[in-house]
Amino acid sequence: KRITELSGGTVSLDDSAHKNEHSLEIQLPFLQYFRPDIKIVPLILGTQDVEMCRILGAGIAAAIKEGKKDVLILASSDMNHFENIETTRKKDDLAIREILSLDPEKLLQTVRVNDISMCGVAPTAVMLFAAKSLGAAKAQLVTYDTSGTVTGDNKEVVGYAGVIIS
Repeated sequence: KRITELSGGTVSLDDSAHKNEHSLEIQLPFLQYFRPDIKIVPLILGTQDVEMCRILGAGIAAAIKEGKKDVLILASSDMNHFENIETTRKKDDLAIREILSLDPEKLLQTVRVNDISMCGVAPTAVMLFAAKSLGAAKAQLVTYDTSGTVTGDNKEVVGYAGVIIS
């Protein structure tokens, strides 16, 4: 509820938004394994508007500052989808470069202009806005790979990247 207030009403409670979204069910078992007592606030975004992402990021940062507790902000997204490995790596590199630069505006623009099918670009941008507001100054690429490594099919791959923002 407080996030709704701090984000200028950009967030609303809608349980049906989670009906067709699978990212939470993928992440939750890992989070619960490492932190059985974890409390989460799942958000699903239906916009890629830079101003809405900025407002929501600021609201999340304000709520974290107000709560005075350690909080992990997790943005989940595949990278580019179902193109050949060379194209996917090139497109993913463009997006990853903007994430590592901590530049949410440029990330949104790069994904749009280069037709990168990164499904979680808005959550990633919101996370970057919030992290920067909380004082984040660096980003580190932990790993990057594609589905082709597992399937052996490099004609239609999905890219995956792990990045830590601190």
